[in-house]
Amino acid sequence: MSDDRPQNDDPDPIPGPDGPADPFEEMVEAETDRDPDLAVIEAGSRTLRAQAGPPQGDGIPARPEDPEVDRALREVEAELAGRWGETKLDPSVRRIEALMDVLGSPQRAYPSIHITGTNGKTSTARMIEALLTAFDLRTGRYTSPHVQSVTERISLDGAPISAERFIETYRDIAPYVQMVDEREQYRLSFFEVLTAMAYAAFADAPVDVAVVEVGMGGTWDATNVIDGDVAVVTPISLDHTDRLGETPEQIAGEKSGIIKKDATVVLAQQPVDAASVMLKRAVEVDATVAREGMEFGVLAREVAVGGQLLTLRGLGGEYPEIFLPLHGAHQAHNAAVALAAVEAFFGIGSEHARTLDIDTIRSAFAAVASPGRLEVVRSSPTVILDAAHNPAGARAAAEAVSEAFGFSRLVGVVAPSADKDVRGVLEAFESIFAEVVVTRNSSHRAMDPDELAAVAVEIFGSERVQVEPRLDDALEAAITLAEEEGEYAGAGVLVTGSVITVGEARLLLGRN
Repeated sequence: MSDDRPQNDDPDPIPGPDGPADPFEEMVEAETDRDPDLAVIEAGSRTLRAQAGPPQGDGIPARPEDPEVDRALREVEAELAGRWGETKLDPSVRRIEALMDVLGSPQRAYPSIHITGTNGKTSTARMIEALLTAFDLRTGRYTSPHVQSVTERISLDGAPISAERFIETYRDIAPYVQMVDEREQYRLSFFEVLTAMAYAAFADAPVDVAVVEVGMGGTWDATNVIDGDVAVVTPISLDHTDRLGETPEQIAGEKSGIIKKDATVVLAQQPVDAASVMLKRAVEVDATVAREGMEFGVLAREVAVGGQLLTLRGLGGEYPEIFLPLHGAHQAHNAAVALAAVEAFFGIGSEHARTLDIDTIRSAFAAVASPGRLEVVRSSPTVILDAAHNPAGARAAAEAVSEAFGFSRLVGVVAPSADKDVRGVLEAFESIFAEVVVTRNSSHRAMDPDELAAVAVEIFGSERVQVEPRLDDALEAAITLAEEEGEYAGAGVLVTGSVITVGEARLLLGRN
């Protein structure tokens, strides 16, 4: 059927006495005290994890080198992009529920940790994933939006699924997607199909636990066909107010929909009215609540080379000397939330009064990466990318940059979406930007550079604002401005305003 809605254009083997042994057989033999079938299943899962190896690099995949695979991926991307886009939403889970039903409910095949909030969701999801993987669990992670490649959104064992697997997963579910499309008034959206792909890929893997980030809100978000054993709520602030509500209380009402009966809720520090909504929802569904600042939190933090050193209080006790290779107080709080979520998943704080193995926790946190979140992509001058797109995110980024980098002069490159609180974002950066270059990214949602400049001039003054309609020219202009102080003067560039802006800047700066 036709779709009259707006289209989306966003675009070491184990050695034996006679040579290397078969790891799979050894794992099965080691499980002799268990059910034989279960032993084979677990050994298979462990073999797959070993074959996958640890996450490589920053987790941002390049385009496939095989021309045929690249062509096939582009076809899938085009088919997905031809659907109703992520920015046009219908507050209903009717279509995704119908699709899950015909797919055999893959989302019920594994336990899950469900994450909502306004800021910090993706970083927190990555930390939770790293912790679970460190404890030898096979993980699936679903996050959005992506920085450069749509395949980033679906990860297994800490790494994005391959282009081949992405294509195969799409083709596997495509007939069922068509079946639902034909039954419903409107076709399934881009995000609904991608969510179904993630849940199907996780069941097929199979994973031991899924870490799922909502797309927007909670109650009617497409991801909310799962019943998370743990519901995580990162800090709530004003964003998507046209869809979620104009106050933290109203937004919390939508986001509280991910809290399910008998779950554990891990609640980051919140505005009082938002916290009240969450606590009320938890009481209604008999959920257990763990609150940052009460049951868990950040006990101490200090800036360290390449990140920060933390002491966290978890649900089971204290975790000292944790190195986190991410900058800013907000990431320390994300780490505390992630740790509490994993403890809750393992029953610590309710069933068990103990801490998790400290060496495993330290190793996991030390390996965390969060691309596009105060990510340094160049030196001389230093260029940092941050996906802050609302005032709260911008304030956190500004504070983190001031704390972690001793810039003598910082030049901003800002390219936001027109539907965001652009004035609030610019005001948050005014105190740290010596000059700002306003520009745009390639999205149809991008704010017009001249309109953006008019707002920037009101905040920075005309002498501190430069307009460059193209992002590549804006990056060159900002780097030139930073270089004016000389190689050793300590100037830097911060590129921000949107995940799309950060993704495109990464490519322009050679991070692919």
